[in-house]
Order: sequence, then structure tokens, then C-alpha cells
Amino acid sequence: MTVLIVGAGKHAQVVADILLRMRERDEAVDPVGYLDDDPSLAGRKFLGLPVLGATGDFGKLAHDAVVVAVGSNAIRRRLFDQLRQAGERLFTARHPQAVVAPDVVLGDGTVVCAGVVVNTGSAVGANVILNTSCSVDHHNRIGDHVHIAPGVHLGGEVVVDEGALVGIGALVTPRRRVGAWSIVGAGLLVHHDVPAGVKTVGAAARVIGARRERDGA
Repeated sequence: MTVLIVGAGKHAQVVADILLRMRERDEAVDPVGYLDDDPSLAGRKFLGLPVLGATGDFGKLAHDAVVVAVGSNAIRRRLFDQLRQAGERLFTARHPQAVVAPDVVLGDGTVVCAGVVVNTGSAVGANVILNTSCSVDHHNRIGDHVHIAPGVHLGGEVVVDEGALVGIGALVTPRRRVGAWSIVGAGLLVHHDVPAGVKTVGAAARVIGARRERDGA
């Protein structure tokens, strides 16, 4: 299966590495290159794969599937929706060194990085980033377009709603909920539910106010 990578930044290169590692394991995956709207990247190569055009050029290039490789949840959602509306197949990238229980559901276009653990009973939505060495314990529910950052640990029965960002190294205790499009700051301990659309700070994830935009800020 030939796969186009939408984005060519540093996260996209992580995604490319996942696809290359999958190919090394004899999985039927063949990454063909990147699409990115930054004209300075045109023609460059990263991990041996070329930047083939802008994000809107997917219809001009032969491929079987695409994966959106952009860190911003809002931008990733916009691109994902555009591609799905165009009838594109969204590829789910899973690093061979991730551990995912057999009954776990991974949504279309989700990226599972190296060292990730997802335990039994969990369901992960579409277009999600499960970043390096995060853990998602049993019976979690992860919404679409979420980013679980490197080193995050989610306890059992946690719910992370659409578009939320759980920052690097954060800990979420069992049966807590992180509301849609909220940000949990890096290294925080979440032992109360986090409302939708807020940012949190402090060791105990204290809410400091509403998010101004749904743009990853």
C-alpha cells in the first residue's frame, strides 16, 4: 500500500520513520513522500523521502492512502476532514515497537509511536496522536483529533474528549475526564475532571481560564 504523508515537519518525519519501520517488518506499507504547503520544503528529502508538492496536490499523485502528520490538533482535524470528504483512505500508522491489546480499536488516520502501550478495552478515535512512550491503560476512551504527548500516563477508564491535548509527562488518574479541546500542561497530575475548552497549570492541573482558540495554542 502506497502512503502519502500530509505534512513534512518534524512530526511528519516521525510518522515517516514509523512507516519505514513497518515496511522493514514486511508489512505492506510503502511511504512515497510528503505534501506540505511550505514552498521552502519543495523538492527536499527527509529520511530519504521527497516533498512532492502542497497538501492540495494529493489528487495528482498515485497512492493508496494518506496519513495526516501535523502536530496541531485543529490543523490536523481540518486536513483530515478535507481528505475524508475527498474520499481518501486515511492510513493508521502503528510503530512495530508499540504494544496494543488485540481488542483495542484504533480509528482511521491515528498514529501510534514507538514505545506506546494501549491496554485492553480501550478505544482510540480517528486522527489521534499517541506519542512516544505514552501509556493508555484499560478501558480508556480517546476522542477524535486528540494528542497524547510523549511520556503521558493515563489510568484506567479515563476519557479524553475530542481535540484535547495532554501535555508531555502528564499523569491522569483513573476515571477522570479531560474535556474537549482542553490542554493539560506538561508534567501535571490530573486527579479531577478537566472541563471542556480550558487550559490547566500547576502540579494539580488547576484551571486558569478558557482557551481562546481551537488552534493548538
